[in-house]
Amino acid sequence: MGCATTADAATPTWSGLDARDASVLEAPVPAPGALLETVPLDPALSVAGAAGAYRILYSTVDQHGRPAVSTAVVFTPKTPAPEGGWPVVAWAHGTVGLGDDCTPSALPRSGRDDEYLSHWLDQGYVVVGSDYAGLGTPGLMSYLNSVTTARGVVDSVLAAHHMDLPLSPKWAVVGQSQGGGAAVATARWASEFSAGSGLDYRGVVATGTPANVETIVKQAGPDMVVPPELGPMANAYTAYIVAALREARPDLGVDRVLTPAGRAAADKAETSCAADLAGALDGMTVPGFFTAPVTSIPGAIEAIDDFMGVPASGYDRPVFLGVGMQDRDVPPSLTLRFSEKLSANGEDVTLKVYPDSDHSGTVLASMPDSTRFLARAFS
Repeated sequence: MGCATTADAATPTWSGLDARDASVLEAPVPAPGALLETVPLDPALSVAGAAGAYRILYSTVDQHGRPAVSTAVVFTPKTPAPEGGWPVVAWAHGTVGLGDDCTPSALPRSGRDDEYLSHWLDQGYVVVGSDYAGLGTPGLMSYLNSVTTARGVVDSVLAAHHMDLPLSPKWAVVGQSQGGGAAVATARWASEFSAGSGLDYRGVVATGTPANVETIVKQAGPDMVVPPELGPMANAYTAYIVAALREARPDLGVDRVLTPAGRAAADKAETSCAADLAGALDGMTVPGFFTAPVTSIPGAIEAIDDFMGVPASGYDRPVFLGVGMQDRDVPPSLTLRFSEKLSANGEDVTLKVYPDSDHSGTVLASMPDSTRFLARAFS
């Protein structure tokens, strides 16, 4: 949800750190959050606001509860570190695809993301951007898997603090689309997953957030009424969700409710980057993926909730949600309902609505509001 790089137009550049082979897992993987390797990022893959740019390999946990590794970028500001070190912003990227060729740290940033990440660097934050386990590392990236992605984002920040950089323990998370969901999930479990590390989690900024997207996924079937506001990426998003869910939960036998075309689409989703996949599935419809309702599979409702559900309570720091009312990738109603639930539960949530912004446009439109929000969160 939310293409974030020029993944479909470029060949990956690994900056001398190619971690795709399973051999990176042959030695015992350390506890989550360990820094395994650091290399300079290829200059062509940096962003305008960065003074230093690195690619790192770190330890985490995958969707099967197994030790895993992930890669990330680390960008440092052009301004000197203040006393106490640079505060950190973890960047959770949007949908690029599940295949290694789609790995964000191995590809040029889009113009939007270059501007957005440079903005946070200009504000004096170090930016740490996880690729999520399985993108450029062994295994399949677990698309929209709340707990696994949150774990990976937290572990990237832990790992960055083992670099020879003057970093403050204070950090926040920002994310868009798939990354908006990842950011909110990270916010929910940030303190728990970093307990005992000395990190000081401060808050979250999320735009285009697919919170409660499981309510739509549980309607999937041949007679599904697709939300009218969903645009041309809907088929690709469906294929990514199906591919990730069946990989994480093979016990469900998701293939049993897929048409031949649906199975082929999910197979293709495991390697195709977002724009390529959307083009390849242009002739499909979401109901055309299915022969029967997904919820006809025993245990499917619970499995979907466990996989992509994001709690509406239990946050220990403030939440910023930005929603563009012209969004055709993530229905705005998802964010609005999630905000209502957070408020009803007494959570500290700031909702900002951008009437004229679409899915991608909300990222930059929200910057003035989210900048003030994070400045307060770090104060």
